[in-house]
Amino acid sequence: MRRRSNRGRHAQSRDPRGHWLLLVLVLPLMFGALLFEGWTTHEVDAAKVRSDCTTPVPDAVAKGGPVVRLQGGKVETAAMPARTVALTYDGGPDPVWTPRLLDLLRKHHAHATFFVQGAQAARYPDLMRRIRDEGHEIGSNTYTGAVMGAASPLRARLELALTQKALAGTAGVHTGLLRLPQTTSADTMCGPEWKAARYAASQGYTLVAADKWYRKPSHGAVRQFSQNADAYDQTVKLLRNPRVAKFTTVTAGTGVPTGDTRVTTVERWLGTGLVWVKMLGHGFVSGMTWVLGIAGALGVLRLGLLVLFARAHVRRLTRFRPGAPRLRQVVEPVTVLVPAYNEEAGIESTLHSLLASTHQHLQIIVIDDGSTDRTADLATWINDPRVEVIRQPNAGKAAALNTGLAHTRHDLVVMVDADTVFEPDAIERLVQPLAHPAVGAVSGNTKVGNRRRLLGRWQHLEYVFGFNLDRRMFEVLECMPTVPGAIGAFRRDALMGVGGVSEDTLAEDTDLTMALWQAGWRVVYEESAIAWTEVPTSLRQLWRQRYRWCYGTLQAMWKHRRAVVELGPAGRFGRRGLSYLTIFQVVLPLIAPIVDVFALYGALFQGPVLSAGVWIGFLALQLGCAGYALRLDGERVRALWAMPFQLFVYRQLMYLVVIQSVVAFLLGTRLRWQRMHRSGTAAQEIGQPVAYPSLSSR
Repeated sequence: MRRRSNRGRHAQSRDPRGHWLLLVLVLPLMFGALLFEGWTTHEVDAAKVRSDCTTPVPDAVAKGGPVVRLQGGKVETAAMPARTVALTYDGGPDPVWTPRLLDLLRKHHAHATFFVQGAQAARYPDLMRRIRDEGHEIGSNTYTGAVMGAASPLRARLELALTQKALAGTAGVHTGLLRLPQTTSADTMCGPEWKAARYAASQGYTLVAADKWYRKPSHGAVRQFSQNADAYDQTVKLLRNPRVAKFTTVTAGTGVPTGDTRVTTVERWLGTGLVWVKMLGHGFVSGMTWVLGIAGALGVLRLGLLVLFARAHVRRLTRFRPGAPRLRQVVEPVTVLVPAYNEEAGIESTLHSLLASTHQHLQIIVIDDGSTDRTADLATWINDPRVEVIRQPNAGKAAALNTGLAHTRHDLVVMVDADTVFEPDAIERLVQPLAHPAVGAVSGNTKVGNRRRLLGRWQHLEYVFGFNLDRRMFEVLECMPTVPGAIGAFRRDALMGVGGVSEDTLAEDTDLTMALWQAGWRVVYEESAIAWTEVPTSLRQLWRQRYRWCYGTLQAMWKHRRAVVELGPAGRFGRRGLSYLTIFQVVLPLIAPIVDVFALYGALFQGPVLSAGVWIGFLALQLGCAGYALRLDGERVRALWAMPFQLFVYRQLMYLVVIQSVVAFLLGTRLRWQRMHRSGTAAQEIGQPVAYPSLSSR
């Protein structure tokens, strides 16, 4: 039953909207930072392998010094004077070796030139400031170390411009020095690299190569190193060379104009913005890696637990369990409560299915909660002495159920939604576990009736794979959190003992079940008691239904949180059931968007094969578990064809519902009941074979 309530706080305020606006504003920024991190880290469009040289560099470059300037088409080169060495380091800054190199240079009162990559500079701004403060020179090694001759024109421009932004934001300088990645001596700037060199020179850069490896330091040289252990060892040897009188920077040794100039305040602000974007993207990727690992582990753990405890539940069906029919067969009369609000589309089908029950001793009470259609009249026209109709002003489902309880004549009570159709033996099977005196409530098996369309099939899979497999596990662990409003059996004295059905939450069935646990009763699952329900037929209806369910469940969890520290059945429910709900139905859906975003990130920047492999592997696990659940529930396995498509729309809708519900709960928002439009299609699948053992065989 779905209705609007005109009572109390459930109609006091609107759903929260501000957090969606915040999400719309923040997500593009986060996604932009993520894309930027992926682009700069994994180098989309950045060739990492040089192509073969087809044309040499000009003779003036090949025969000149390692420092090259192009002015008006004229080539000027410069070299280091005798007994002077310029130590140059490419890449980095490296968090391990750059500090060690700086310590070494400071110990020997030497200066060097660091050709840094902009992406690394943005990651380690403290090292950049230390390089500057200790008097060393800073040059560009492009933003990601891409081969400039093989990069697209757009990429080449960005490589240079972004590096300048990174230097401005970290060291407050603009550099005029450039070392092309994967070049050594000047003659290696051949072929496509010479074209890139000419473009860089047109932007005002001085190109810095290195002298040939065989040139003696005593003759003056520019030495090129990476930033690693080998560079450290080679630097130590050079610093101890007695034939070298001076270790200095490239510009100081060759006399070319200085490479570093101070930037303006605006340029520094822009550079700082780039650094923050880089840090945000890197932090987001690092965090997502951990979240993805945790989410994946939790997802696999949940699937494993469901299968493990489902098998245990199946084994228990052939052995003794609390409430098993072997104790005694329950034949006592039963009162069926059917709260209804504007349910004319399905009320007749519901009542006819109840009247066809193999359990003949029934009192069926229809509580019409202020319907504005013919619900009450249709129920009255059934004209069966077992059906009673009570009319009351609209007060809400909980109030309607309490009205029904006040008119109950029998000790066993079955609660039914007015859009639900029962199998003939459903009531008889449902009440059998109540033979055990410790059992206070029994959950039946709710199946989707209108499953012929795709949305209905998705919900059918969720009911079987999610809800019913969960219930098998909950029974084994003795922590059933919900007896669904569609089909549930109760002891009347258990209901009265907890004060009837509470109106404190929007999930009155979950609230009631948790109250029974806290009162010391046990709640079990009878999988062979089948009822067919009508599920939402549009995404809008589904959103409203699940939003109410999730929000109400959060309310109930908070209301009964003290069960975690209690003893007996209440404590077992609290520590097992509430913990499971918190981890797998709140936390895991909250981090699910990160999993999807990271999957997209992996497909774009880390290779689609790996991402597809992980996705297919997890889907295969889900399909296997879902197939097992369908087989246990006596359903056709061919319904699994719809499951892969469920991961692209339905899954996202479900976790957005959880996000909305959690935010609404934290903000203290009170929700309204939203009635779902009914079409009376719950009985579409009745008559399909479902294999469960007979009562006598059990």
